Amino acid sequence: MEHDILSPADIQRIAARLDRSVVLVGMMGVGKTTVGRKLAGMLGLPFVDADEEIERAAHMAIAEIFAQYGEAHFRDGERRVIARLVGQGSARKVLATGGGAFVDPDTRKLILNHAATVWIDSDLDTLVERVSRKDNRPLLRNGNPREILARLHAERAPLYAEAPIHVISAHQPHLATAHTILRAIDAWL
Repeated sequence: MEHDILSPADIQRIAARLDRSVVLVGMMGVGKTTVGRKLAGMLGLPFVDADEEIERAAHMAIAEIFAQYGEAHFRDGERRVIARLVGQGSARKVLATGGGAFVDPDTRKLILNHAATVWIDSDLDTLVERVSRKDNRPLLRNGNPREILARLHAERAPLYAEAPIHVISAHQPHLATAHTILRAIDAWL
């Protein structure tokens, strides 16, 4: 495992070459927020969670937005928040998006045009185990989480695959996933 860890000099070299924000996309439960925080710290960039920014802008929880206004309204607000965070002229950062953000064609195009886009992927068992830790996922409230996650992954994987960088998040420390992402970004640059 130690050979998988990048040296501080390698991390600095990658950070110096990176001329745009890093946006993490993928299914709920893959670790975008946790890994994103570690990645941002390593790169010396601010970390932003798109869901937290949406809640701040709307003055309500995402589950409340879904319940009160529906998914279409939420996706519209999500697109506007992400455009503000990674659009032309915005400062570099590491941004974790919600699982469905990249599904929206306009949001996907915006992210692909303005960011180093990383698809963090994971197997179904890992996703189910991780999402079972919290009860704040509106799309999992009305049915069997395993079945819903399997369906969403099947629907979304072809769209996530448009991200130029693809890494797998398995049963390993989030720091290891962050190093994997940095190596993948280095190869992409």
